[in-house]
Amino acid sequence: MANTNNNKSLNVPILRFPEFTDEWKRSSLGEVTTFVKERIGADKLTRNNYVSTENMNPDFGGINQASSVPNNTNVIHYQKGDVLLSNIRPYLRKVWAASSDGGCSADVFVFRAKSISSSFLHYIMANDTFINYVMSGAKGVKMPRGDKEQILKYIFSTPNIEEQNKISHLLHLLDERISTQNKIIGDLKKLKSAIIDYIFNNEVLSFRKRIHLSDVATKITQKNTNNHVSNVLSNSANQGIIPQSEVFDREIANEDNTSNYFVISQNDFVYNPRKSATAPYGPINRYYGQTDGVISPLYLCFRSHNIDVEYLGWYFKSDSWHKFVYQNGDTGVRHDRVSIKDEIFFSMPLFIHNADEQIEIAKRLNKIESFVKQEEQYLFLLESQKLYLLQQMFI
Repeated sequence: MANTNNNKSLNVPILRFPEFTDEWKRSSLGEVTTFVKERIGADKLTRNNYVSTENMNPDFGGINQASSVPNNTNVIHYQKGDVLLSNIRPYLRKVWAASSDGGCSADVFVFRAKSISSSFLHYIMANDTFINYVMSGAKGVKMPRGDKEQILKYIFSTPNIEEQNKISHLLHLLDERISTQNKIIGDLKKLKSAIIDYIFNNEVLSFRKRIHLSDVATKITQKNTNNHVSNVLSNSANQGIIPQSEVFDREIANEDNTSNYFVISQNDFVYNPRKSATAPYGPINRYYGQTDGVISPLYLCFRSHNIDVEYLGWYFKSDSWHKFVYQNGDTGVRHDRVSIKDEIFFSMPLFIHNADEQIEIAKRLNKIESFVKQEEQYLFLLESQKLYLLQQMFI
């Protein structure tokens, strides 16, 4: 409630289009929507119109890929314009406005607008205020689930339909710009990957020198004796070497159990043998932090010499070393982790450019990376603007 009239508080948002002055009406979600229970046969669905909690993106990111259709009839029938909410771990904020008809798993709640604009309903449910409310009534600890009856009691305010449509249109335009920005970033990353693969492709070796990793790198063996370093790190395939607290929901290590961890410094490298979709043979990342850190002995750490460190970092962003790991490693006891002996790993052949070319290659790839970071920063500003509007234009 922002504005006042004759000392009376009005039920209106802080930020509003100037042509509207009417007070907003308070309603519950159950009053303005229908909770959809209608079933649809799995035989009427395809991979492209079946939605599950697995293929809904977090942070209101919509649907990211096709999902396998189950061989049962326990599938909810949603229609274009319906708003879908994953009731598993609501804090992930998986909310999607259906762009076509289809079906979804029973772990996805479907709401159909009946006395409210469908688009406005979507933005109500894409608001952190709503998500926090859902979480307040979620049941379960490890995998909390939203409670339907509690969700339907959610109280919010709505303006007349004309104002609803105008707010929705503004936010829709912003969503389209965010989508475009994501595409720009995606295209830049594809270009960067293509250039990296071209530069380091092992099929073009005539002008490069063949060496072994051991010629330019040494294994780090210094342990965190007496726990003198408390900066616990993790090597993430997507995020690089970052504080462990940013990767996991809780601290996996604490100051009492890191004496066996390796101590690494700025520009050191870490190999994480755990495989993933983005790092099929595990990531090798360079540490950019300015303060020393400690990292699990499950990782292999090494320090480079007699080679441009930025060039080597980019070398490991290519897939030119994957074949060696594939031929010399195995999955060991765990199928999701590469098992390769340290001495074999350091015998890995590298095909490197001369010193001057190393510097020039690193400089050019750094420039492309700076473009990506700039566009990602602009995306952050757009998303921050949307968050601000959601906070200020709704009550």
